[in-house]
Amino acid sequence: MATTFSASVSMQATSLARTSISFQKPALISSHGRTNLSFNLRRSIPTRLSVSCAAKQETVKKVSEIVKKQLSLKDDQKVVAETKFTDLGADSLDTVEIVMGLEEEFGIQMAEERAQKIATVEQAAELIEELMKEKK
Repeated sequence: MATTFSASVSMQATSLARTSISFQKPALISSHGRTNLSFNLRRSIPTRLSVSCAAKQETVKKVSEIVKKQLSLKDDQKVVAETKFTDLGADSLDTVEIVMGLEEEFGIQMAEERAQKIATVEQAAELIEELMKEKK
């Protein structure tokens, strides 16, 4: 069975990151008896896809600077919200040192089980803002 509609689709990958996909034009969605869905646009038209970080840009920038410092990266090394620590060559010990640097800089304490789930700059920034909000 296929259904045609215009809508926004939101997915929650982890408790730290949210991804939203919004179709500006009607989309055809069919399950064909499967548990997963396939998305097809009815026409070949450009679709705008917008992915945004829930954390403030200044928090992301500060986290990026701390990550670069902890990993001794060059100033021209690009570290953005989507950057994964492993892509920068960080191992588990490096990640622990990054978390400790973030805790010190922001004056927060991250629970070990939550800190272990951090894989990107964006996830770290979102968790920091969440913890700072709880702290108030």
